[in-house]
Amino acid sequence: MTQTLPPAPSPNAAVPVDMISPVRWIEKGWDDLRANPVPGLVHGALITLFGWLLMWAAREKFWLLAGAFSGFLIVAPVLATGLYHVSRERAAGRMAGLGDVLVLWRSFDGRLVRFGLLLGLAGTGWVLTSAGLITLWSEVPINKPVDFLKHVVLVREPGLFEVWLLMGSLLAAPVFASSVVAIPMLVDKSVPVSMAVTASWRAVADHPGPLVWWAVLIGMLFGMGLITALLGLIVVIPLVAHASWHAYRDLCPETSTSSPTAPAA
Repeated sequence: MTQTLPPAPSPNAAVPVDMISPVRWIEKGWDDLRANPVPGLVHGALITLFGWLLMWAAREKFWLLAGAFSGFLIVAPVLATGLYHVSRERAAGRMAGLGDVLVLWRSFDGRLVRFGLLLGLAGTGWVLTSAGLITLWSEVPINKPVDFLKHVVLVREPGLFEVWLLMGSLLAAPVFASSVVAIPMLVDKSVPVSMAVTASWRAVADHPGPLVWWAVLIGMLFGMGLITALLGLIVVIPLVAHASWHAYRDLCPETSTSSPTAPAA
């Protein structure tokens, strides 16, 4: 059942988006998480558990593990869509619980399903491209994660690892640009996927510097979550999800709902 609580500070549409904005989004996301921790921590714990299962199932098969994790990280924002609803309800002075999040998931919004599938295909494309690059470049077969670490990451001669990182960044950029605003907008409003993606690209075009910094911050947070044996993702997942809602409200003040009480899409 939805409970009431003091309204959170309302986002100010007049506040410009600048290089400080991503830090402000993280701070607002942290406030949302502290005010209503249960939905976020449950999301984070379930996604972390799923990550552990992936690691166990593909522990000796590098390309399967790489594909699983690429898809996992790309689709994770879609899996956390319920937390956008939690942030929206807090702005209205209500506390949304797990039951409210389940109602959103049970709606089985076809737009979110399609968008998630598209993101999964993008992750698959990256894995295939990565596999082709490393197979053609590396003189040693890469079959296990330790092979990748030894013969790609830790080699003395620069080249393969740097090109691999650059290619990953170039392929990740359009995925980020397509989803940074689109996913929370699909939760917030009944708009087509194409309109949400267009709004997302427009936001990136209007604020390239802040959104590059936002992408770097997200990467750093997820990196910290990964190097802690995924335990850090229990907090990182809800923190980034809540912060992404505030990013959307600042980047699209003219399209985000004027009243957070509007029903979720």
